[in-house]
Amino acid sequence: MFRFILGLSFLAFYAVRGGERSLNFTNDIVPIFTKASCNSGGCHGKASGQNGFKLSLLGFEPTEDYEHIVKEARGRRVFPAAPDRSLLLTKAVNSTPHGGGKKLDVGSEDYATLKRWISSGLPWGRPDDPTIVSIEVQPKAETMSLKGSKQLKVLARYSDGYIKDVTRSALYEPNDKAMAETTEDGLVKLFDLPGEVAIMVRYQGKIAVFRATIPLGAPVDSLPPVSNFVDELVFNKLKSLGLPPSGVADDSTFLRRVSIDITGRLPSPGDLQAFQSDANPEKRQAVVDRLLASESYADYFAGKWSALLRNKRSDPKDARGNFAFHHWIKDQIYDNLPYDKFAGAVVAGVGSVETHPPVVWYRQAKDTTTQLEDTAQLFLGQRLQCAQCHHHPFEKWSQQDYYGFAAFFSTVSRKAASRPGEEIIFSRRAEAQAVNLRTKLPVKPTELGGRTLSLTPEDDPRRSLATWMAAKDNPFFARSLVNRYWKHFFNRGLIEPEDDMRESNPPANPELLDALAKSFIESGYDLKQLIRTITTSTVYQLSAEPNAYNGIDRQNFSRFYPKRLQAEVLLDAIHTVLDSKSAFEGLPAGTPAIALPDNSYNASNYFLTVFGRPEGSSACECERTQESSLAQSLHLINAPDLQTKLGADKSRPAVLAQDDKRSDEEKITEAYLWMTSRKPNAAQLKTALDHIAKLTKDKPESEVTRARRNAYEDILWALINTKEFLFNH
Repeated sequence: MFRFILGLSFLAFYAVRGGERSLNFTNDIVPIFTKASCNSGGCHGKASGQNGFKLSLLGFEPTEDYEHIVKEARGRRVFPAAPDRSLLLTKAVNSTPHGGGKKLDVGSEDYATLKRWISSGLPWGRPDDPTIVSIEVQPKAETMSLKGSKQLKVLARYSDGYIKDVTRSALYEPNDKAMAETTEDGLVKLFDLPGEVAIMVRYQGKIAVFRATIPLGAPVDSLPPVSNFVDELVFNKLKSLGLPPSGVADDSTFLRRVSIDITGRLPSPGDLQAFQSDANPEKRQAVVDRLLASESYADYFAGKWSALLRNKRSDPKDARGNFAFHHWIKDQIYDNLPYDKFAGAVVAGVGSVETHPPVVWYRQAKDTTTQLEDTAQLFLGQRLQCAQCHHHPFEKWSQQDYYGFAAFFSTVSRKAASRPGEEIIFSRRAEAQAVNLRTKLPVKPTELGGRTLSLTPEDDPRRSLATWMAAKDNPFFARSLVNRYWKHFFNRGLIEPEDDMRESNPPANPELLDALAKSFIESGYDLKQLIRTITTSTVYQLSAEPNAYNGIDRQNFSRFYPKRLQAEVLLDAIHTVLDSKSAFEGLPAGTPAIALPDNSYNASNYFLTVFGRPEGSSACECERTQESSLAQSLHLINAPDLQTKLGADKSRPAVLAQDDKRSDEEKITEAYLWMTSRKPNAAQLKTALDHIAKLTKDKPESEVTRARRNAYEDILWALINTKEFLFNH
């Protein structure tokens, strides 16, 4: 009780004191511009300003803002003798025409504060004025009902102990706008999706997070069997949310799903028959091991990493390096090189294409900016781009953090190799440091959120970076990779987007992310073991069919989320089901699209372009297009290339039509097994048989063969255009 009374007295003291505090430009005025979006990137905060008036982005440089407002243009924006006539206020209330519209009401508290500041002589503040230390949101977390609401309270704590209620001045943003929305005053309104949503609260560069847990509340009477810790942690979350999971998928669905996800290839009818007839209770684990040992696994994931590592051909002279880098990536994936060694070989690469193919990464990552930003985003899940010019608006990273990380790449040098267009990468002997462009002061290599290193000129700072990344206590490295791979298999990361891991964007299941990262580290960064852990879990093997409750689930993995086949996978699948061969210039006939070494084949293959195969221009997975489009639908319906494959003399439709040793029922069943990894149901079989009968009815003997072939072409064409074929489910 004593502590409670003392706390009230403390707050009361500062509340009274707050009325006597003199105005400070940074503490009291800048937040008004931020709340009203005046200093946003779309208004006066952009690099060139707006209509002759510029503010620093989100108010991170208040000294510059003070100069622009008080001294620029002869002080025309403020008029202390008649504050209400100041352009700063008349524009804000739109009594003077303002391109941004009305931002303040005349009777509002913010208007009164600005007016008082102007009438007080535009004070900057005293040197000993307190600075903001942190903000706190109350409550920090709460369990809420669907479509419920909650008013948040935000307190700012200053260096002198002063506490200020800044609820009305703070900014609010949900990490999942499909689950919640917020008002300007911090009222959180939930929609009808169960799960967890985080509300980022921002004030003067400080961040706090409110987390709402929204249970569905349905009965979870029984759960599928638990295979490993993934199941335990997901099912515990589902029980707490009252969100019953779907049942386990059947053998044919599982085999098709896992074959596509691990190798990018469809299983054959023979594979399916052998798998279904296998009585081994561990057969699903066995097929995962078989797929991980295949060359197709290495091809498929080499394509993924080749794009992320910018293995891009911008010039014909790049070809040798592209092939060498892709081949190196494929070999390391096939041999299961530990991930820390893989990342280190890229980041700290030295030499030429012949001696160390990963140096090809430095061909696209030409400057320090690209090198540090790609490394942070790809290997650490941190988007540092914003911190180059100002404090990161959604994270703790400052410009000092940015340039401290940049210093790891400050000694990277290059010289011409023996072949035109190729280079030798090396680390020159020099002190490793970068210059903070704002302070103009040198910064030594600094681990993100960690130590500043003192290295000798003989040291290659990138080796120290690789060592730090692989350290067991690194908070980013393992978590970033397991989240990236989780998304590959589930179509949604535990953190979404998968490479934007920050405090204000928390994971959907924090315990699971931590457990996966811990297991990955303990395995020695074994990528195959990580895939094995994910794909042998019951959670991965759940059906995509929703039950009565989980159809609205988007983040808790109560069922499998279907995902469209990637461009390369879909093209190879079409070649497989039509029994045709791909043809890519300069490569052996039949080379699968998943094995293409770089982006250069996109330009000559419209299919890969329209279905979103990435160009390798960035380190972001978002470069790959997974959304459906009208162009894709039209291409599948009537593209000449597809029609040519369907009508080829040796294509599967032609072979099936000419096969007189089997019944049409058997041949249609075979087509379905290739296309969907299952047999047709009675209605589908009847529809196909009726179509064959319709096209061959009353035809003379000389035309029946052509008519049957047309019928089979139609059937396979129709199956190619079904969601069941186009999606992994």
